[in-house]
Amino acid sequence: MLLTSPSPSPSIRHPHRHCLQPSPHHRHRRVLTVSAAVRTTRIHRLIEEQGAVLMPGCYDALTASIVQRSGFPAAFISGYALSASLLGKPDFGLLTPPEMAETARFVCAAAPLIPIIADADTGGGNALNVQRTVQDLIAAGAAGCFLEDQAWPKKCGHMRGKQVIPAEEHAIKIASARDAIGNADFFLVARTDARATSSKTGLSDAISRANLYMEAGADACFVEAPRDDNELKEIGTQTCGYRVCNMLEGGVTPLHTLEELKAMGFHLIVHPLTTLYASAHATMDVLRELKEKGTTRECLHKLATFEEFNQLIDLESWFEREARYSKLKEKVEVRA
Repeated sequence: MLLTSPSPSPSIRHPHRHCLQPSPHHRHRRVLTVSAAVRTTRIHRLIEEQGAVLMPGCYDALTASIVQRSGFPAAFISGYALSASLLGKPDFGLLTPPEMAETARFVCAAAPLIPIIADADTGGGNALNVQRTVQDLIAAGAAGCFLEDQAWPKKCGHMRGKQVIPAEEHAIKIASARDAIGNADFFLVARTDARATSSKTGLSDAISRANLYMEAGADACFVEAPRDDNELKEIGTQTCGYRVCNMLEGGVTPLHTLEELKAMGFHLIVHPLTTLYASAHATMDVLRELKEKGTTRECLHKLATFEEFNQLIDLESWFEREARYSKLKEKVEVRA
């Protein structure tokens, strides 16, 4: 028995203008039908303007501000990075959707000039939980989310021991997310972790799932953890719509430049852990020296200076605001 979308179904999605003819990999049943009305979000516009968009990861307001100041056009809040920075724990299904939404509110406020996509993991449960998760992220100011098909408890996409839910079940969650989005400026990425489930059939299953999720209403698909360039190229030619690629230092996917991945057919290039790993490495390095020598005076070159950091957080503008309101207070006291 084929499943159909709930009635009424207001779901809309971006047409597959980068889609090939139906692929032999597309073997899952069609479970939902969505209209092909054109969607235009900030992320859509960036892709159309640039062809491919480089998105560093951030995990708090400070890293988001640095990403924006560095000139990147967009950013990504990594669940892995947030679990590490907020909880001090691995990406093992321990982070909750409300914690991600709360962080997204601070992150988006700190970098208001660029769109920021958040990691929604599995959406917090079933199709109804997914809707609340999406609505909370929209309210927080996020410009989109990744929604993956892992079984709970989920794990980092490059870790062992992952499992996935039935493809049709996740397609329904994608359709549910699309309904929750409505006309909001929110870009929906459907992620599949099926590649890791089998060395023989994992890639073909992942490609089939990605195309199914695009039918269900995703704006882009994301096949996580391809093993080599041949797999990257196959994903780039056999999946429909916009495509996401994850560049994780030390992960199972070979690292490539933006232009190289663009040539393979990818549109959003995410570096989710670059800032986290850089920060952790620098922190461990300077603390090691502090512990050994009892001072940092010989490693100041490894630190931002007091002035540099104050510029980073725009301290001077706050002094100016303080002065302005102090003058206003003086005027009010004089009149009184």
